[in-house]
Amino acid sequence: MQFKTFDIIPHGTKIDFVGKRRIAVVLSVVVNLAVILWALPAVHGLNYGVDFAGGTEMEVRFAKQVDAGAIRKAVEELGFKDASVQTYGADSENTFLVRVGRIALMSPEDVKKVEDAVQAKFAVESMSFNAESGDKIDFQFKGAPPAPAELQAAVEGAGVKVREVREEAGLTAGTRSFAVITQGIQDKVDRGLATRFVEEKPEVRRVEYVGPSVGRELRVQGFKAIAYAMLLIVVYVGLRFDFRFSPGVIIALIHDAVVTCGYFAFSGREFNLTSIAVILTVVGYSVNDTVVVYDRIRENQGKYKGKGLGDIVNQSINEVFGRTLLTSFATALSLVGLLVYGVGTIFDFSFAMLIGIVSGTYSTWFIAAPMTIWLEERAARKKAAGQHPAAAQAASK
Repeated sequence: MQFKTFDIIPHGTKIDFVGKRRIAVVLSVVVNLAVILWALPAVHGLNYGVDFAGGTEMEVRFAKQVDAGAIRKAVEELGFKDASVQTYGADSENTFLVRVGRIALMSPEDVKKVEDAVQAKFAVESMSFNAESGDKIDFQFKGAPPAPAELQAAVEGAGVKVREVREEAGLTAGTRSFAVITQGIQDKVDRGLATRFVEEKPEVRRVEYVGPSVGRELRVQGFKAIAYAMLLIVVYVGLRFDFRFSPGVIIALIHDAVVTCGYFAFSGREFNLTSIAVILTVVGYSVNDTVVVYDRIRENQGKYKGKGLGDIVNQSINEVFGRTLLTSFATALSLVGLLVYGVGTIFDFSFAMLIGIVSGTYSTWFIAAPMTIWLEERAARKKAAGQHPAAAQAASK
């Protein structure tokens, strides 16, 4: 049986990828530097989500259309000067993510007032408050503990509203513990928005808290995951082909990771754990294309012995040009549905992934393999310089 073929990309293309590598490298350096400089905290910085920056994030839905700027102004008037508001989902849903950089509403002065008020009425064994755990004060009493209602009244007498009092087992024998949950950021924002937007009827649907230290740890671990993935890919390429090809791979992967990160830097979209997943996906996709090209280079080196590395690289890229282009196009096509119907983090993932696919295809043609040629030429010049100055001059021509 003979299958009919329809070639969208003609066979036998003779595009000079190697000859255009200098232009491509200059373009890539400019783009990468622009992203890196823009992503620096001193210039603009990434819009870290609660996952990485820490704080409180609330999903708020309105019954009618509301301007995001008006919501941000209302939250800032409540005392949260670092508030950020971002559209979440389709515009017709009128849903927003409201983020503030605090977890606990109580100040150290408020905590001191509560401590003095409770100690004046009851025998307090110990009291603890951690701003990274939210608006919660833990009390431990010795002897006969107060009733939850009495403890609530004492705390509210200090000017702090209480949402709930939980009775817990004491830490030591003969003691009783209580966790006093005070009305915090969620309550304040909920009341403030309800007062400001009466007709729009705001509703807080979801609240997430992440402490600053936890956020920093997640951020560090996320970037470590990207670095470890790149390192293992470089080792894999070196073992499968030759370690001469590894520098080209790592340069191409860093290029693709930075370009993908550029979407979050320039758009101001939230950079969170999903963003790390996007970068890891792009890195894996990019190296897949690069391995195909390297495999063809290895085959052609054995087939065309004596032929220059530059000619072999050019021929190899052209031989898999159609396969690379159509594979990237098909993958990008699968993202169209997510871009059209996706919302929130799904849209961000899809759009960043699309940019990564374009960058990965570009780096396969103009960065990874051509960079190997440059490194080979540089090594040849050094070797020639060590042997004879005349030979070094000939090698540089």
